[in-house]
Amino acid sequence: MVSLDSESDVLKRGDSAPSFELAGADGQMYRLEDLDDNEALLVVFTCNHCPYAKAKIPELNRLADEYDDLAVVGINSNDPKEYPDDSFERMQEVVSEGTVNYDAYLHDADQSVAAAYGARCTPDPFLFDTDDGGFRLAYHGRLDDAPNPDDEPSEREMASHVETLLAGGEITAAEKPSRGCSIKWMPGNEPDYWDI
Repeated sequence: MVSLDSESDVLKRGDSAPSFELAGADGQMYRLEDLDDNEALLVVFTCNHCPYAKAKIPELNRLADEYDDLAVVGINSNDPKEYPDDSFERMQEVVSEGTVNYDAYLHDADQSVAAAYGARCTPDPFLFDTDDGGFRLAYHGRLDDAPNPDDEPSEREMASHVETLLAGGEITAAEKPSRGCSIKWMPGNEPDYWDI
């Protein structure tokens, strides 16, 4: 399990979302700019095998269902050779069977997107607000206050932040780091910030 130190994250509030073009488990290609018709964007680095990530799939599905002006995008950056359950084929299965039904589940095959965002764990959520056709980071932190996969949350923190953004407000809450399994980097792909 990894607990993040938000002071060492790559992206800071107000930073632009790094661009990407990634294959989706639904057979489509997705670019960041394709999502700019939404008022907010939640990018979550996640995977299929981590118990922390699996425990948050229902909440991600719920967020996508509840907010029409929010795009919820999962990105799997894990090494599928060492973690076969995180393969693109398995991603396609969890989408086709309906386990994952948020807006898109994308495969970061070379792990460059995870490195660009400063992702460290699964799940690792980044909430962006629209900004003249682009996205700026409004909040980087956990989805809710449940510390362990089997715990029930008492507060849906990310849902509150989404509502603040969609109402035109600014998120002033302190960022509370997410907890989960570490990103599984391919040998030699560990980014400069990786010091866990």
